[in-house]
This record gives sequence, C-alpha cells and structure tokens, in this order.
Amino acid sequence: MKYLLYCALAAALLPSAPALAQPTPTPAAASAASYTVQGRVTDRSTGQGLPGVTVLVKGTTIGVSTNHDGTYSIQVPKHSKLLIFSSIGFIQREVKLTGQTTINVWLAADSQQLSEVVVTGLSGKAAGISIRGSRSLKRKYEQVADKTAYGYGYPAQPEPGAGESYATIAENGFRNATKEPLSTFSIDVDAASYSNVRRFLQQGQLPPADAVRTEELINYFQYSYPQPAPTTPEPFRVITEQAQCPWNPEHQLVQVALQGRKVPTEKLPPANLVFLIDVSGSMQGDDRLGLVQQALRLLTKELRPQDKVAMVVYAGAAGTVLPPTAGSSRADILAAIGRLTAGGSTAGGAGLRLAYQVARQNFNKEGNNRVILCTDGDFNVGEQSDAAMERLITEERESGVFLTVLGVGQGNYQDKKMELLADKGNGNYAYLDNLDEARRVLVQQFGGTLFTIAKDVKLQVEFNPARVREYRLVGYENRLLAAEDFNNDRKDAGEMGSGHTVTALYEVVPVGARASVDPLKYQPTATAPSAPATAELLTVKLRYKQPQGSSSKLLESPLTGAARPLAEASENLRFAAAVAQFGMLLRQSDYRGSATWEATAALAKGAKTFDPDGYRAELVRLIKLAEGLRPTPAEIGVR
Repeated sequence: MKYLLYCALAAALLPSAPALAQPTPTPAAASAASYTVQGRVTDRSTGQGLPGVTVLVKGTTIGVSTNHDGTYSIQVPKHSKLLIFSSIGFIQREVKLTGQTTINVWLAADSQQLSEVVVTGLSGKAAGISIRGSRSLKRKYEQVADKTAYGYGYPAQPEPGAGESYATIAENGFRNATKEPLSTFSIDVDAASYSNVRRFLQQGQLPPADAVRTEELINYFQYSYPQPAPTTPEPFRVITEQAQCPWNPEHQLVQVALQGRKVPTEKLPPANLVFLIDVSGSMQGDDRLGLVQQALRLLTKELRPQDKVAMVVYAGAAGTVLPPTAGSSRADILAAIGRLTAGGSTAGGAGLRLAYQVARQNFNKEGNNRVILCTDGDFNVGEQSDAAMERLITEERESGVFLTVLGVGQGNYQDKKMELLADKGNGNYAYLDNLDEARRVLVQQFGGTLFTIAKDVKLQVEFNPARVREYRLVGYENRLLAAEDFNNDRKDAGEMGSGHTVTALYEVVPVGARASVDPLKYQPTATAPSAPATAELLTVKLRYKQPQGSSSKLLESPLTGAARPLAEASENLRFAAAVAQFGMLLRQSDYRGSATWEATAALAKGAKTFDPDGYRAELVRLIKLAEGLRPTPAEIGVR
C-alpha cells in the first residue's frame, strides 16, 4: 500500500511523469485558433477605469480580470460570439464579437443589486435578513426569513468567511501617557487583509471583523514620502506629522511613517528563490492553483540571468520538480509551472522543510535567499497546529532564508496560519484575489516583495505626558511588543523591502481634553505639568538590522509643534486617515467616533491626487460598496 502511495505521488510530482507531460500548443497553432482582444472598462458615471472586472468568453472558462486602470487583454477563440463584462455593484454587459481586436466598454452602477436585499446570517427573523427597498420587497423577504429560520426549506446564507480561519483581534484601547508612556510594536508591510476585504466586498458581502487588520489596509497603498537622502547610510527615512483627528475632532492624529530606500532592479543582489507550491486537492480551481500558475509566470518574466529558481511541490508528501535553474532559462521554468496539477492531502510541514533545505543548499551569501509559499493554508498532514508550524518556521528562519507567503482561494482559506508563517519566518504576506493583485505584488513591487533591505524593524514611541493625556495605536494588534523587547536583539520583528513604506497612526488625546476614564476618587491622579505647543509631543525610536546582520542600529526622531487642521494636513495623512476610518467602520469599532461611510468616501476622494496605480480611486468605490451592504437601524427596524 505504501509503495502504491509513493508511485501515485511520483506520477503527480515528478517532471517526467506522464500526468504532467501535457502537450502545449505552439505559438503558430495558438494564433491560428484564437486572437487577442484588449481594451478598457470604465465607470459610466466617472469615466475612471474599473479594476477587478471579470471579462469572460461566454460559454467557456476563458476569462481575465481588469488591471488597476481598467485595462485588460484576453485570448479569444475564433469561434466565440460574446464577451461578458461583470462586477459586483454594476450591471453586467455582453458585447458581440465580430473579430474586433479592441473593445472598450463602460459599466453602469446597479442601484438595486446591493440595496434591495442584504443577507447577514440567519438565526431567527430579527437577526436574519436585513431588507432595504420597497415595502412589497420587504414583506416578501420577511416571509423568506421566517420560513428559513423555522426550517421550511429555504437555504440559509452562510456567514461571510464561514470555513475560513482568522486570528482574533482585540482592538487597541487608549493608554495613559503618564502611566504608560511607551508604545512598542513590530512594523508590518503586509497587505493581505486589504485584498481579502476587497474579495468579500466584490462578492457582495461584508468581511468578518477579524479579517480586517487596519494597519494592512493602510499599508496596501503607496504614499508620496521622500526617499532617504543619498548620503545617509540608513535604509529608510522617518516621517512624522500631526493633525486634527477626523473621527474625533477634539483629538489629534499622529502619523509615523517609514520610507524604504528604492533600489533599482538592476542593482538588487542575486536572488536564490524556491517556489513552494501546494498542489493538494484543496488547490484545484482557476482561483487557486490556476491563479498561482499565472502569478508565477508573471514573476518568471521579471527574473534576471543572475537569479536562480527551484520548485518544490507538496500534497501527501513533498518533492522537487525543478532543480535550481538560472533566470535566463525561462522556458524550463515556465514548462515546470505549466505541468502542475492538484490532488491529494496537504503535507505543508514536509514541503516547508524541503523548500528550506533546497534554499540552504544553494545559499548565496551576497544574495537574497527566499522561499515563496503559494497555498490556501489548509494543511492536514504532519504539522497542523499553529504552535507546531511556528516552531518549524522559527527553526528554519535561523538559516538566513526569508519567506514570502502568497495566499489564494476562499471557503477554506486559513488566513490565521498564513499570517503566522510570514510573521515568524522573516517574511511578508499577500493575498491574491485576482491576477491584477499578482501583478502588483510580483511585478510592480518586485523589489519590495522579494528583496529585504532591513530586518527585525521595531518602533517605540515615547509620548510626552506634558502634552499627551492618552494615546491609541490604530491597528497593529498582532504586532505589539513589550517595552523591554525594543532593546532585545533576539526578539523577532518585521522586515522591510526595497521601496516599501510603513505607516502607523496614533489617536492622541491632548492635555486639557476630556479623558476616556474619569478622575480617581480615592487617590490622587498623577498629572504632568502642561507644556507649550513648541515642546516635543513625542519621540520616535527605531531599531533595525541589516538583512544578514545580528546587531541592531538605533535611530531617533522627535515630533514638535501644534496639530494642524485636517484640511491643511498632507495628502498622505488625510488618505491614511480615510483608510483607517474605512477599517474601523468595517469592524464596527467602538473607537470609530463620528465616522460615517459618506465622510470616509469624501475624505479619500479628496486625497487621491497621488494615485499612480489607481488603487486610491478603487478604495472610494469599495467604500461605496460597503455602505450599500451595511444596513442602518432605521432601514431594518429590528437589528
């Protein structure tokens, strides 16, 4: 039996196996059977490009998603008759194919699609279906809710994220600056939460609260921070700013940001990459292994001759399907990617061990050594628990090999495990909800995703109690560190890649404003004497190590001056504040203050002059989608 199992694995994993030797059409044959259609999809009301629109050849599984600016390119079989353009919140359009090679279309917003019925989970009428729209529709769907709740045969809508795993987030509260003047945390450049949230919204659902990590939403976007001075040895610049807090005008908002040095691709060190690909049964599908294959093809085109790539796959066991291969041998790499098929159980631990072993065997002391894990995180053979995976990754990271985690899929998606792996493995984490996101992560951010310029980066902010009564760090709940961890070089922290930015926001209660806790009655409350606005508000301290270093370096930067009105703040701060409000509204945060969907959209819309890739415009659209999905108490009457 064991022999037969290994024979089956060999057939699934080895390059020479018949199951992988799929014939591929020659370029001439492909061009004879199909032709390329390209164009742009725009919003009818604004004229802006729409990202993430599905473009599908009707009657086939051939489809693509539009890029950040709404552009697309698709191979169309010559016998095809129609192209379908569809996106949540817009009316679907079909365009007749007559051999044209350019098709530009607009989509009109569907005012009823997201406003008539919103199913939020069924546990009885009052907590079940939320109705918006006409009274007749409301009566109709209240009847459906009654019958569903009491077992009359109507299918219940599962809760958003059912079957998926997210780490519980206990939101940061306010801290007294006199008693707790230090705020310490590890940086986070991951952006998986934003693309995952986008996936939920574009499918007509609000995400689970624990899927919303506000700092990852903020750090998804590019900001126009200045680069480090060419003459400074530090790999990044520290930027600080303060302004009025938009969701609580009595408070202030402090922005602490890092801008990593952008290293030109031609000057980046050689890469020693190991693609570690989950080919288990749960990875079947175009949005899983199919998307991974497309993503790795995009990455392969970015490789240089000095880079090397190996490929390890795992299902019930692990195997090497491509030995270390020069980046110039693209045909061999692409052929190995194309031969992958999915099936079997998931031995993620064995795959990780083998991938790290291959990376160590080809370790380049002058280069960037990295494992790129592509999976839905659903491990069910070998190490399965979070504790076991953490021990494995912690051991392997000592080799100096970094880790990039690319998550795909839905329904069984294990976000909690993926975040843990990237956090403990000296790496970063992205969720690929479509091909455009794969292009953003692996092509547009090639250097930032794969080349580390600093590791174990920690921030410690010391607040001046003469100017700050209380403060609250927005997000980073899973990255908090003890104050003494800041000077402990053995304590793991976050990594920063070429050109990466890190943005953190603090909501600050100034001295003189009303505190969140009443004064104590039976003992004196220690208060520091007030200080003028010219005094320091806080000091930012930062520690980091070189990519292969073991001793940290220290930087310090104070922030002085008075908070400006929000309208006079930089576009960087105003946009980050809009994203933070978006996250708090999605989470229904207790700290969202006076924030509304309308105000959040307006704040984001007024801060998108700098929008090189169109993602800020996309955020405005997602805010409006979320607003349509979130019923108000007046509209439902019972929640």
